[in-house]
Amino acid sequence: MTNTDITLDPAALETTVDTWLAAYCEPDEARRAELVAQVWAPDGELVDPPLAGAGHDTLVALAGAVLGQFPGHTFQRTSAIDAHHTYARYSWQLVGPDGQAAVAGLDVAELGADGKLRKVVGFFG
Repeated sequence: MTNTDITLDPAALETTVDTWLAAYCEPDEARRAELVAQVWAPDGELVDPPLAGAGHDTLVALAGAVLGQFPGHTFQRTSAIDAHHTYARYSWQLVGPDGQAAVAGLDVAELGADGKLRKVVGFFG
């Protein structure tokens, strides 16, 4: 048996997840790219029901596509972050300018030893 447990600092993990959710709906592409670079591994992979891709440039572009479909919307984390080993899960909702949730779901994330996102798999509902 191997020990794959790394210590995930809860405050740092919250910052990482919340920064990613903010980046996902950041309208300024340059700022979105900065936020993605802060919290994602260079080859990090996002897998959501309508889209998937890997790498900083692709993640920035995918977020831009979501913004095109949901202008003015923001992602909000709606749960605490449950984490163990190198994995975390949290619930979220995509909220419109009117305050109504357009969609909600759950993400499962894998983090590297450096605390950066390696993979996020999203589920709706």
